[in-house]
Amino acid sequence: MKQVIQYLKTGEIEIAEVPVPIITNGKVLIRTVNTLISAGTERMLVEFGKSSYINKARQQPEKVKQVFDKIKTDGLVTTIDSVFAKLDEPLQLGYCNAGVIVEVGANCGDFKIGDRVVSNGPHAEFVSVPKNLCVKIPDNVPFSEAVFTVLGSIGLQGVRLAQPTIGETFVVTGLGLIGQLTAQILIANGCSVIGLDINIKKIELAKKLGIQAFNINEINPVEIALSLTNGKGVDGVLITASSTDSEPVHQAAQICRKKGRIILVGVTGLELNRSDFYEKELSFQVSCSYGPGRYDENYEQKGNDYPIGYVRWTEQRNFYTVLQLIASGKIDVKSLLSKIIDITDVKNAYDMIVSDKDVMGIVIGYPSTEITNQIVISNMGKDYSKISKVITGAIGAGNFAKMMLFPALHKTSARLKTVADLNPVSVLHAARKFGFENSTTDYSQVLSDSEINTVFITTRHNIHAGLVTETLESGKNVYVEKPLALNQDQLDKIKDMYSQKDLHLMVGFNRRFSPFVIKMKELLESRTDPVVIEILVNAGAIPSEHWVHDPAVGGGRIIGEGCHFIDLISFLTDSKIVSVSAFSLGDDILFDKVVINVQLSDGSLGTVHYLANGSKKYPKETIHLFNSNRVLDLINFRELRGYGWKGFSKMKMWKQDKGHQNEVIQFVKSIQDCAETPIPFNQIVNSTEASFAVVESITKKEIIHLR
Repeated sequence: MKQVIQYLKTGEIEIAEVPVPIITNGKVLIRTVNTLISAGTERMLVEFGKSSYINKARQQPEKVKQVFDKIKTDGLVTTIDSVFAKLDEPLQLGYCNAGVIVEVGANCGDFKIGDRVVSNGPHAEFVSVPKNLCVKIPDNVPFSEAVFTVLGSIGLQGVRLAQPTIGETFVVTGLGLIGQLTAQILIANGCSVIGLDINIKKIELAKKLGIQAFNINEINPVEIALSLTNGKGVDGVLITASSTDSEPVHQAAQICRKKGRIILVGVTGLELNRSDFYEKELSFQVSCSYGPGRYDENYEQKGNDYPIGYVRWTEQRNFYTVLQLIASGKIDVKSLLSKIIDITDVKNAYDMIVSDKDVMGIVIGYPSTEITNQIVISNMGKDYSKISKVITGAIGAGNFAKMMLFPALHKTSARLKTVADLNPVSVLHAARKFGFENSTTDYSQVLSDSEINTVFITTRHNIHAGLVTETLESGKNVYVEKPLALNQDQLDKIKDMYSQKDLHLMVGFNRRFSPFVIKMKELLESRTDPVVIEILVNAGAIPSEHWVHDPAVGGGRIIGEGCHFIDLISFLTDSKIVSVSAFSLGDDILFDKVVINVQLSDGSLGTVHYLANGSKKYPKETIHLFNSNRVLDLINFRELRGYGWKGFSKMKMWKQDKGHQNEVIQFVKSIQDCAETPIPFNQIVNSTEASFAVVESITKKEIIHLR
């Protein structure tokens, strides 16, 4: 199918051929009829993409600071690689979609095939959208008008925050699409509206829609506001303009009455003048997109609605309200429509919104096509004739896979055949960049391909175990990112399936393969007594609502990531972990500020301090090893220092190396050479069970002895 994407690095727009998305639980698949280009938001993205690296940095000073902090801890080369990888990632454009449902996933309420719906889906021939981000279109509203719903909901949410009452007067600053819709919603609410802009055509359009509109370059907004309110000032201001300047907020404060309300719907500078707000006791609030539920994964992705008695207006209910306003004629969107184009002409449309500031709504039309194959040949014309014993597929094309795993895999002798991911744009980019022959949104295409003999799994944690079992059952070797499983039942099923197969199973405990850790292991070869290892992980905070904290999805940070360091202690001591005791600070997130103590079969001791409450300026990972009056210090996988070691004092690299590339190379080589898997399965099981024991120890407040 065709989808519109933009490359952030260059600003280039492409109509890409990507695989059709598949539906999952709680989602519907929509065949798109029309989408709307949001002239404000999408113009900003195109202009940002076309700007130089210097200008990109100037527009995002907070991210520049993050880059400098990362340089201090991870080094210049690692940071540059990370920044350019982000810039290289294409964006899917668009979020105003109208079409017809062609497939319905489980738990989708009363949605059915054939329903006409609006959603926040992108510019693509088919979109897969969660049920809470869809609303049925009234029969008398054509698709070309329904596509204005999402932008209208952005304006409606701002209006709801302003809490207008009949007879009040409001100013709308910025008469683009959202501004025009916001003003009409206010009028429908019984308010008088004053519109401010500098674009003559937008001002003329606003007047036709019943808005008292003025050119702020020709009049004094304060005088106009006072003259139209009998000298009182307006009751509130909704700022729908996009500007880096703080002047719109200052101006809003000047034209408001005492105790007036200012709502920021658009984007402005926020250097506020205290006296503006103090003297009038003004309120100021920033509106968040379509309304309650936005950016809440439980609402948007999991489909958990808010009870109407407690949250009257959600983003979905706002969508519904805007559609009713369009259907009743209280909002005129026909007047906002500048042009209807075919998707094949979309590049010209983006040139138009950048060069012509008079343009308002451009609607894209799509052909009435059937669902095509979910596999796309991603590298047409490339020679795949090389013979390799390792023919790979990959399931999951997220940030980690594209930053770490795929670059390493690309450098091996393996043949990269098919990569699968639910995101059509992400999977196409991964295939093109790293040389996979095909991309797909359906992972079963990887498992059913008899030619593929090795599968790399880098999905969310909760589906690792199921995919590993399924892949082993299909007779394919498996590399899975940590964790292998989230609980003992999942692990036992994997153990049972693995015991029935003569296959390689590898977990991404990459730190074992770092040149620094290999050197540490080499130095320890001659030891005769136990060691003590202390690992300090300055993990950094992740918001409590993030999926990694969900026990059913991410397993928590210890099972999800702390397992790395538990495994590293086992590897360095070449011993089995026999007991675990752990303690947590016990605040709102139970497993991200934890001290873990492990005892090993050779008498060695290990401690992991996994902490989310440290400074980003401090190294993320430091390892201290003590043995026979000698010490090793590994600092952030960039520098290893030795104290008391004969013939060794220091090892340093310009680039951080946590072993990702060497790990993948060794795994591929073990399959080619019919050799043992680089990490023995019993060690993988021991490290995984030890991570479960940490959670059990914290929960039960006791020492846990492993089987």
